[in-house]
Order: sequence, then C-alpha cells, then structure tokens
Amino acid sequence: MEIFDAFHLARLQFAFTVSFHIIFPSISIGMASFLAVLEWRWLLTGDAAYKDMFLFWSKIFAVGFGMGVVSGVVMAYEFGTNWSGFASVAGNVTGPLLTYEVLTAFFLEAGFLGVMLFGWERVSPRAHFFATLMVAAGTLISSFWILASNSFMQTPQGYVIENGRIVPVDWLKVIFSPSFPYRFAHMTIAAFIVAAFIVGACGAWHLLHGRRDKPVKRSFSMALWILLLLTPIQIFVGDAHGLNTRKYQPAKIAAIEGLWETEHGGTALNLVGLPDMNAEVTRYTIQIPHLGSLILTHSWDGEIRGLKDFPPEDRPYSPIIFWTFRIMAGLGMLMLLTALLGLVLRMRGRLYETQWYQRFVLCMGPSGIVALLAGWVTTEVGRQPWTVYGVLRTVDSLSPISSQQAGVSLLIFVLVYFLVFGTGFYYMMKMMKRGPEEHAERRESAKHPILRNRALDALEGE
Repeated sequence: MEIFDAFHLARLQFAFTVSFHIIFPSISIGMASFLAVLEWRWLLTGDAAYKDMFLFWSKIFAVGFGMGVVSGVVMAYEFGTNWSGFASVAGNVTGPLLTYEVLTAFFLEAGFLGVMLFGWERVSPRAHFFATLMVAAGTLISSFWILASNSFMQTPQGYVIENGRIVPVDWLKVIFSPSFPYRFAHMTIAAFIVAAFIVGACGAWHLLHGRRDKPVKRSFSMALWILLLLTPIQIFVGDAHGLNTRKYQPAKIAAIEGLWETEHGGTALNLVGLPDMNAEVTRYTIQIPHLGSLILTHSWDGEIRGLKDFPPEDRPYSPIIFWTFRIMAGLGMLMLLTALLGLVLRMRGRLYETQWYQRFVLCMGPSGIVALLAGWVTTEVGRQPWTVYGVLRTVDSLSPISSQQAGVSLLIFVLVYFLVFGTGFYYMMKMMKRGPEEHAERRESAKHPILRNRALDALEGE
C-alpha cells in the first residue's frame, strides 16, 4: 500500500479538515442552547448573573460559530477538487441535502445572529430571546441536514442506480435512513456535552483561583447538572446505536471489536489488544467471556460475525477504530464519574470548595472534544472502504489528481489551519481565562442614571 499516493493523501487531507471543522459546530450547537437557557432564566428571575453569563458565553459562541463557517466552506470545495467521483455519483442526494441546510439552518442563524449578539439595546427583551431561540434552533436544524447526508452514506436507502449514478426515489427514506435517528441523537447530545465540559472547566479554573461570584459558581453548577442529565442518556443512545450498526454495518462492529472469528455460543469482549490486518488476528488481548454478546446483542450467547466472514477488500481498518472506540467509551465512563462525583459533593455542600474535584473537572475540559473526534474517526474509518456503504467505494470517488497536488494542498491546509484556527483557539482560551464579569445591570445603570435606582434595588435584593 502506497502511503503517499494521491488517494491516501486526499483522504488524509479530508480527515484533517473535517476534524478541525467538527469541533466548532459542536461548540456552537451546545453553546447556543446553553445561551437560550441562560436568557430564559434571566427573563424569568431577573437575576443579573444569568445575563452576565449570557454576555460572556455569547462571545465564545460567536468565535466558534465564525470558525465553523469558514472551516465548513473548505470541505465543500474539497468535494469538487479531490472527490469529484463521489460528487458525480452521489451528488443527486448530497447536493440537495446540503442545500436544504443552507436554505433553512444557515439563513436562520445568519438572520438572527446579529440581533442576538448586538441587539440588547435595540429590541425588546422578548424579541431578543426569540432571536436567541432561532439561533439555537438553526444550529440543531443544521446538524439535522448534515447528519441526514452522512447517515445516507452510512446506511443508504430510498434510491436507485441509473447510468451509474444514485437517483433518489423516496426522499423520506433518504433523509430518515436506518441509522439517522441514532446518529442525530448521539451527535447532538455529544455537542451539548462538549459545551458543558467547556463551561464546567472554565468555572473550575476560576474557582481554583479564588473567585466565588455568582456567574462563576453558577456556570460550574449548571455544567455539572447538564452532565448528570445527559451522560447516562448518551450511554443509552450509544448502546442503541451499536445495535443498529451491528444490523446494518456488521463489518464495522467486527473491526471495532477486533473480532476475526465468528464465535458460536457467546462472544468475548476484547478489552485491549493489537489487531493485525495481515495476520488476521488480534494480538495481546485481554478478554472477558460473553461480555461482547451481552453488550452487542443483549443476550448471553448472541453471535457476532467476525472479520473473516467478509472479503479482505471489504474490511475496515481495525487497528485504528479498535482504539478510537475505546478512547470514546473510556472517556464516556470518566464523564459519568465526573457527573456522579459532582452530585455527591453537591449533596454534601462541598461542590465549590473541593479543589481536587475542580482540578479533575479542569483536566476533563477537553474530554468532550477528544471523545467527539474519537467517535467521528470510528464512524468514518469504520465505513471504509466505502464512501456510500455498499454502493460506492472510496477509491472510485477520487478525482484525477496527482500525489504532488494532494500533498502540496495538504501542507498548505495544515499551515493555514494551525495559524488561523490556532489563533481562534488561543483567543477563546484567553477570554475564558478572563471569565465572566459580574453585574452587567449595575454597569448599565451607571451609564443610564434613569435606570440607576431600579437596577440598584434589584441588585441589593439578591
């Protein structure tokens, strides 16, 4: 296998750009809904701390949203430059789905984003809240269409092949493909968890540095409540997604588990190991008998097909997804532990004073993003060697480009991405290090003396 041929360089380029891109929409999706909750609480209670939190986290959202838009545009061009075979064969499906995303989600977000960010003094509080809700809805609608397109590539249905091209015949089946409900739920909850860990880690940082004001404590507390609610649900959704994948993409499950032989009477779970694609064996395994069957079939003696049941040219590359899946699952267990420890400390009244736990939450801050990337690699590498599963092979999707063209463009992307988006990450981290400022309404009353007495009365009554 040529590692530096045009095919593998083009795959590496798309993997690099999509990995950068997926981080920012996940932050935007989770943060937009968090902002909607903050503004709703401010309107309901009149508590200035919620508005302070909104003003601060809306800046983080804005930076993430901007970088997400820019990084997403690049991938659209890559479909034409590097993957024209895919665009030609599957464009009748992916083209309309991505167009629907622009016409519904992006226009909705763009139309109300300015009001949400800059409309505090220009529209009524209810109108501003409506704008925030529309932005949050736009992020979810965007993920709906993107995941509909991706799910079709994973579990295609509702189409026929005419003149070598995929032609949709039932759009409801195309959009709501068998894996779509699980993929949409799993990705959306993952985005909420990403945002929760970012908010929680920021709160932990400032608690460790002595801050005890409402915006900091409330950010920390709300993030942990979100994790306590969503982490168990995510584990349940992930389990259901695994059952769906076993039904429609059995080779992917075999590669994830490093399973080569079909074991009758119950399948063991390989906790760790080193899959060897050439020798067709997973070396140095630590196994738990029957646990694979319990997890993947919910029965003691359920049968899972091994990789040897599939032709060598149809097998995903197990050494990668064997470990990316375990990284995702392991971090999921640590996320659940984080939420449960937070609940115990909250019940004991020690949540804001336990420094070892705050350090733990701070270290877990990037875990949402890492788990998201690991899960995405598992999903996409596990689909190989297909671009559209069972229909179009990845090697047939490549444009007629040279290895030099693919390599030079990859190098340019690496340099530009680390410069541009590295700067964006640095700016976000710098803002989070500064943290939310307290009492926005007190500052406003100083600028507007007419509001001074009413604002001070409200603040003094907290």
